[in-house]
Amino acid sequence: MCPKTASQPFHILFADDGSDHAKAAVQLLNDLRLPPGSRITVLRVFSPLQAAENPLIRESLEATCALVDRSGLKVEAEMVLGYPAEKIIEFTEKIHPSLIVIGAKGLRSTLGILLGGVAQHVVEYACCPVLVVREPYAGLKRVLYATDGSTSSRYALEYITWFPFPDGHELEIIHVLPPPPYPVVLLEPTFPVIVEPVKLTDAELARRQEEEALGQKLLDETAAGLAQAGKNTQCILRRGDAATEIIDYVKAQKVDLIVTGSRGLSQMRAWLLGSVSRKLVHYSGCSILVVRAPRLAE
Repeated sequence: MCPKTASQPFHILFADDGSDHAKAAVQLLNDLRLPPGSRITVLRVFSPLQAAENPLIRESLEATCALVDRSGLKVEAEMVLGYPAEKIIEFTEKIHPSLIVIGAKGLRSTLGILLGGVAQHVVEYACCPVLVVREPYAGLKRVLYATDGSTSSRYALEYITWFPFPDGHELEIIHVLPPPPYPVVLLEPTFPVIVEPVKLTDAELARRQEEEALGQKLLDETAAGLAQAGKNTQCILRRGDAATEIIDYVKAQKVDLIVTGSRGLSQMRAWLLGSVSRKLVHYSGCSILVVRAPRLAE
């Protein structure tokens, strides 16, 4: 069960694989202001081919536990034989944590994106929020919450009102309006093509102004809700492809963490089409917290 106030304990499942990204996740975990009574279960999944390395894996797991062990925090170690994504999800359904923390593996090839890596599978199928951590980790100074006004976004908003961010972090809210229409151009290889700028009709101009007003209203209402929770925010309104605009902002402003909602689509069609949250997991270049709406709300 997820805590509903900042004072209630967290139970975090940390999927450790000994990678540099996992080491960055340890640093992030140590920065969180976890309430007293919180606990972290450190899970290491090893394959049948690694069975002979069991003592070394156990030693590495215990070393990780020692790094995240601090006063008032209970740390447990678990080793499971099997395939990482499958076993992490199974273990999640068994212990029902408040949060899964997992290290990223970086960008993959096109085929890898279609099939999904361990972190992507966990994001898609897990029944609780997932924090994907990338290295190098330099603290959570700038946090960007991306909202589209959906049920999933509202649930993510509720989640971050009591998430134990480190002291001194800055929180920003971004909303991206739909991209403007582009003219359809049929290219002829032997003739030059001149594309005229799109001329807006009065109706189209009025529609865009209405979109901008609604987008700003969403940002203002979101900021007001966070203010009631004691969080000061800045609002950013952009127009274009949502994932591209968010990623460009993240890179330009050196954002440390993106928070986004997700419906957790898992059918093959969803894998082929992709989603904003999926693109952010793969291409953002920073850590990302993906908060799924409860399954009944999907």
